[in-house]
Amino acid sequence: MSQLNASHIPLSLDEFDRITQLFASVLSTAHAPVVIPGEAILGIEAMAAGIAAPGRKILNIVTGPYGSLFGSWLERGGATVVEVKVSFDKVVTVREVHEAIKRHSPCAISFVQAEVVTGGSNPAKEILEVAKEYQLVTIMDSVSAVGGEQLLTDEWGVDLVAIGAQKALAGPNGISAVGISPRGWQFIETNPHAPRNSILSLLDLKPSTDRSAPRRVPPNLPSLEGRALITALSRIEDEGLEQVIRRHELAAASLHAGAAQLGLTPWQQDSQFYSTLTSTIRIADEPRLHIDQPIGIVAPGDGELFGQLLRVNHFGLNASEEGVSSALITLAELLKHSPEAALTAAAEIWEGRA
Repeated sequence: MSQLNASHIPLSLDEFDRITQLFASVLSTAHAPVVIPGEAILGIEAMAAGIAAPGRKILNIVTGPYGSLFGSWLERGGATVVEVKVSFDKVVTVREVHEAIKRHSPCAISFVQAEVVTGGSNPAKEILEVAKEYQLVTIMDSVSAVGGEQLLTDEWGVDLVAIGAQKALAGPNGISAVGISPRGWQFIETNPHAPRNSILSLLDLKPSTDRSAPRRVPPNLPSLEGRALITALSRIEDEGLEQVIRRHELAAASLHAGAAQLGLTPWQQDSQFYSTLTSTIRIADEPRLHIDQPIGIVAPGDGELFGQLLRVNHFGLNASEEGVSSALITLAELLKHSPEAALTAAAEIWEGRA
């Protein structure tokens, strides 16, 4: 067998530029994002390391475990963290955000856009509008949201945003990205504590704007993952991002319609803020819903939510009528119910799509 397997050939500049362009497209930004040689959690931690410093007060919204983790990284970097935390069966309200900003006068605000662990989605656009009133630097974890719901980075005024391809975009998880606005770069560059010569250094990976300077593909960027990423994001480009988002909306709506026919109660309290990526179901005192391992795309709750909810991961290629039907059959089997009424209710959602 030839050793010149494509997976062992380093990425070319053309391939790297294609990755950058495709990431910028799903971010809806005119600014070249930082391409991260690793899973998206690396980009999220790099954002925290790049902005955290003594003397900086950051309002961190916690609506799930990743918000808590981000706050701990900010504190590790010396920032003063003001936390707005709600119970994990709700999302934050714009009023809560507005009141916290007035009370604490932070310089920046951070939050998770879509909480796949809890099945909730924060009102990102509205939060960013409030942040704009107070000229706050804005930081978002949109790893799960991208491709599943709208993410208009430049239009909304997002300064730092982390994304990955492994959920709604149905791609690999070995390369991710951080979108950074000019103001976001200024916020990092004026931080003397921002890491350099580190895997957490966004500054080391900053795209050059000097067209005369020699260019090369960033080191440690895996070629196999890079080519798989190009394939996945090109597929999104071909389908159309709006259609991909619409597919996720239909998947969530049909799953909830079917689950209602099975007598199941959503974990999230307000249907207005259901995630399009995952649907979460309250277990309550129903022993038949307690599972230890995933069954298809039906999974137990993570961490402190284990035993409290089930999570249906209808994202990526599973954002489809077939994916939802399979999950509803699994739920019906756990409850020892017939799935027919649930499947009919779900099918009506798909048939009525516009």
